[in-house]
Amino acid sequence: MALPATLDQWLARCERMHPTEIEMTLDRVIRVKERLQLQFAVPVVVVAGTNGKGSTCAMMESIALRAGYRVGLYSKPHLVHFEERCRVNGAMATAEELLPHFGAVEAARGDISLTYFEFTLLAITRLLASLSLDLVILEVGMGGRLDAVNAFDNDCAIITSIDVDHVEYLGPDREAIGREKAGVMRKGRPAIVSDPMPPQSLLDEAERIGADLRRFGLDFNYSGDKLQWNWAGRAQRFNALGYPALRGANQLLNASGVLAAFEALRERLPITAQAVRTGFALVELPGRFQIVPGQPIVVLDVAHNAHAVAALAQNLDQMGFFPRTHAVFGAMRDKDLRAILGRMAPLVDAWYFTDLPIARAALAAEVAEAHSALGVNGPRSVAVSCHATPSTALAAAIERADPADRIVVFGSFYTVGGVLKGGLPRMSAKHAV
Repeated sequence: MALPATLDQWLARCERMHPTEIEMTLDRVIRVKERLQLQFAVPVVVVAGTNGKGSTCAMMESIALRAGYRVGLYSKPHLVHFEERCRVNGAMATAEELLPHFGAVEAARGDISLTYFEFTLLAITRLLASLSLDLVILEVGMGGRLDAVNAFDNDCAIITSIDVDHVEYLGPDREAIGREKAGVMRKGRPAIVSDPMPPQSLLDEAERIGADLRRFGLDFNYSGDKLQWNWAGRAQRFNALGYPALRGANQLLNASGVLAAFEALRERLPITAQAVRTGFALVELPGRFQIVPGQPIVVLDVAHNAHAVAALAQNLDQMGFFPRTHAVFGAMRDKDLRAILGRMAPLVDAWYFTDLPIARAALAAEVAEAHSALGVNGPRSVAVSCHATPSTALAAAIERADPADRIVVFGSFYTVGGVLKGGLPRMSAKHAV
């Protein structure tokens, strides 16, 4: 059978290769990694956690680039284009750069069946390993212990906030999930924990294996006011820092974890205060409390579990007054829809639920039914409608919104990505003069 000739063809092949979308084991990916002789000669930072991984990776990449380092980044999932998953020196990899590495993985795997995530991870990391880099950042997708990224040893692990998500695979509570996240830590290596209240299971695992555990509030911390903030670690301080360009109440926790990682790696990757300031000022990450100006204003956020949605609600509450809030929402069926909808209900005046192009997604009608069962509207009249795609849901919200209103698009990456496929929405309400 002829091998695929385009990236889209390779991705379609990867989707059909393995009988299940997710299978929690490292055996297959380690065997193919060894056949490929895949390894890195530069520091590798692995980022795990429930929420905040993407922001952490983006800030670390931005600071390292401003310090003059060559940086490779693997992240998932993507919003619009698969190539977003691989960044080299701040730029998205091209399909042409990736193609030969898909072919190499195919040749090496033999009769080993790989999931979509395993195959694509190996292709991307093979590209990164072939380049002359100073730092490689790998973002864990789900869990940690059995995520394909954990097939690679790391020089420093960062574990961001931990909350209940993917319970089918990771366990029913924070203690079980923390144990899975702890699997990325390595004996004698720095393990940065930026969750202010980490599960005891994670702390116990760090002690058991002898990781160099560095905890927020104990080994590093931040302070500040509305204009600037300061960071202090075990042996370093950074003062008079501007706030990161990424918006949101939790970004200083993520930023603090990044600086703790750089402190832990300072002998190999020293950075200056100027690189820190510039890196935070210029960092970009679509879909993380991303505000699109216009009439009405649009907020894009990939918050898709109860913990992330609580942060989103807090951020929305701090934005100021808007007469009405319109919410476009779609999510996977395994999410705690009651908790998500209940947390957002006090802020939302009109819901636009959407189907998503993936079998695991809840249908818009199912989400609407979950919302109706909550009975949280009280005396308010809250409009609810169902739509076939995120883009049609957004179009309906735009049609009904007044210029002074706001529209919040949140939930799955497929929800936010669905409205970004044609580029950032240009908002100019028909009512505006």
